Amino acid sequence: MSGPSDRAGVAKDYYGILGVNKDAGPDDIKRAYRRLARELHPDVNPDPVAQERFKEINAAYEVLSDPRKREMFDLGGDPMQGAGAGGAAGSPFVDFQNIMDAFFGTSQARGPRPRTRPGADAILRLELDLDETAFGVEAPITVDTAVLCTTCGGAGTAAGTHPATCDICGGRGEVQAVQRTFLGQVISARPCAACQGFGTVIPHPCATCGGDGRVRTRRSLTVKIPAGVEDGMRIRLAQQGEVGPGGGPAGDLYVEIAERPHDVFSRKGDDLHCRVTVPMTAAALGTRLTIKTLDGEEAVEVRSGTQPGATLRIRERGVQHLRGAGRGDLFVHLDVRTPTKLTADEERILREFARARGEEVAELSKHGGFFSRVRDAFNGH
Repeated sequence: MSGPSDRAGVAKDYYGILGVNKDAGPDDIKRAYRRLARELHPDVNPDPVAQERFKEINAAYEVLSDPRKREMFDLGGDPMQGAGAGGAAGSPFVDFQNIMDAFFGTSQARGPRPRTRPGADAILRLELDLDETAFGVEAPITVDTAVLCTTCGGAGTAAGTHPATCDICGGRGEVQAVQRTFLGQVISARPCAACQGFGTVIPHPCATCGGDGRVRTRRSLTVKIPAGVEDGMRIRLAQQGEVGPGGGPAGDLYVEIAERPHDVFSRKGDDLHCRVTVPMTAAALGTRLTIKTLDGEEAVEVRSGTQPGATLRIRERGVQHLRGAGRGDLFVHLDVRTPTKLTADEERILREFARARGEEVAELSKHGGFFSRVRDAFNGH
């Protein structure tokens, strides 16, 4: 319980009040506070002595959970002496934010927030042809992003001026309000509306950036696309994204690859596929095809007796592997074309060919075929 000596200026032992060592970490301090708060809360323990202890552990937690106040205490001072209603020992007020932080994990950095903050990442969609994704390319791109304001160097102030301390919050970046709740009178803090939580205002902003420390502009870059990239992949360009407010470090730029459809090839991973139509006679007799690949024209053999749907494989004529050496393959799918119209001579030749092989398909078709004969048998013909 607090004694007269506490109010006379003698620093309390806040570590002893919470029952933790001087090298205790933030999690240890929070756990100790939670345990004691559950035991000593006025709603749980109405004993006046417990209520005094509850005030003490709140003051101890406020000091030890704030790095600046804890450092001051470790150097021999007591940041709670002369603190007024903000949480001084013996005060009837309870720091509501400290209770919420400890029980619900809502702890945030206290005090003014910095004007200089990291920038956001940016993304750009880049369309490429198949040969560019297969072999790689250096592609020019144009980016619209925020860049550092060269007039003020990111400070946001006009030449010869500086930010001023906010008159409303006194530079703390937050204002406090007292409310009556089931816990009694509690103090809540919210960002200062006058300075948006910065603790300072800019009376004379830079005429170029309006106080933001950055401006939007269009830039031209060259991105190196590695061989073997696929549709939807992203390439990261470090620190080429948005410059942060107040001239903060830039984020990254991500270039997303969009591969245009090819008029001949389709791609599956690092393999390429295409379809080629060959005449029925060429498939039967065999032939030599000239295939246009990504590397140029290449001759391939179609063996005699090739059936519809057959596939020819040309090794190492696909896309370069993105990771590792080598390339994928090119698969040529053959569509055998059957003639739909025949001259009298062509029909005669084919009939003779069919009779020579014992394949009288034409005669069966002329008489109705197999299913026609089955139908006639059921009808008694």
